Amino acid sequence: MSVFTEEITLANAVDISNARNGLIPDAKTRRMTIKAMPDTGAWTLVINEETRQRLGLAIRETSESTLAGGKTDTYDVTEGVEIHWKNRSTILPAVVVPDAKYTLLGALPLEAMDLMVDPVHGQLVGVHGAEPLHVLC
Repeated sequence: MSVFTEEITLANAVDISNARNGLIPDAKTRRMTIKAMPDTGAWTLVINEETRQRLGLAIRETSESTLAGGKTDTYDVTEGVEIHWKNRSTILPAVVVPDAKYTLLGALPLEAMDLMVDPVHGQLVGVHGAEPLHVLC
């Protein structure tokens, strides 16, 4: 499988809620557009400490996780991050790997946005076409 990145926008979900409720101006919503590597071996969004600080994300808990190289350690898990890719979005916590070189877009955000990895063309594609399919339980 080829390694590739996709441009995504990350935003502090608490800021978005506060702006929606008139507590802060929309311009104060912390967001950033970055390159992320889709990684179906990761379970959620993985960011580094610099990204966490730029987005102003609070730590919700810590969790033991194992990285691809086999290293198991305890990592911080943030409050919700709104993740945008083209016409799709979702809100999930992020795992903070302090010195991570890459932002990883794991299986949960891919599934939540109805996306899959196309390894032949090195890109993300919609599982059910151009429009995301949202299944309600």
